[in-house]
Amino acid sequence: MTQQRLDTCFARLKGEGRAAFVAYVMAGDPDPQTAFDILSGLPAAGADIIELGMPFSDPMAEGPPIQRAAQRALKQGITVAKTLDIVRRFRQGDQTTPIVLMGYLNPILSRGYERFAVEAAEAGVDGLIVVDCPPEEADPLADPLEQAGISLIRLATPTTDAKRLPAVLRRTSGFVYYVSVAGVTGVKEADADAIGPAVERVRAASGLPVAVGFGIKTPARAAAVARIADAVVVGSALVELIAQALEANQPAAPKVLASARALAQAVRDSRRHEASIRA
Repeated sequence: MTQQRLDTCFARLKGEGRAAFVAYVMAGDPDPQTAFDILSGLPAAGADIIELGMPFSDPMAEGPPIQRAAQRALKQGITVAKTLDIVRRFRQGDQTTPIVLMGYLNPILSRGYERFAVEAAEAGVDGLIVVDCPPEEADPLADPLEQAGISLIRLATPTTDAKRLPAVLRRTSGFVYYVSVAGVTGVKEADADAIGPAVERVRAASGLPVAVGFGIKTPARAAAVARIADAVVVGSALVELIAQALEANQPAAPKVLASARALAQAVRDSRRHEASIRA
């Protein structure tokens, strides 16, 4: 199935006239069981696609909330192999919701590109985002992923100009991830009006859906981005709720899933609200 789940999801949502809500969580954070409770509850909370972080000791693109989440997960012993085990367990109850892994190159390289691709496909992974893999060096990873039917999803940013964009989009499938702000996750807030032209440019150049992430924290901001993008990614805002729950000695899963539900509803209602205003 793999990549087909992503294509099917976006085709369905296009038919419904709405954007996808993509929820990011870190594998194994804050502990394996709580993390799985959150992961398995996200589809019912309205997540159309799940982005699952693979913990890494030097997550250079992440702001403090996801950095801390990675450290919590690493302390729980979460590895690439255990992340794939989590996906396998999820697939026992859900064969529909696409899962995209997001991480860094070193752990994948250590496991071996071919081995990783085969194991990820067998586990039920649909796509992969590797933050620190330059397009010029991606072929050794892209080849086995393509063979396994897993989408390699590339990042475009506000600094990706017209000359650079074709290299970024080469061998990209599933969707393109547009980073809405310069910098790391969870620090600045996305401005929907400012990113609109860039989303149109990336969509036209790639022929693929465009997901926007980095800097989307509230339902209102998610709704604004959902009016112009094909998908809205929220990560730091959800991950930060786990840290807050731990600090307050409260269960994390209900807080995260309640927030995901509000974000998902805002994304679902965004274009409907816009249509009613135009009418």
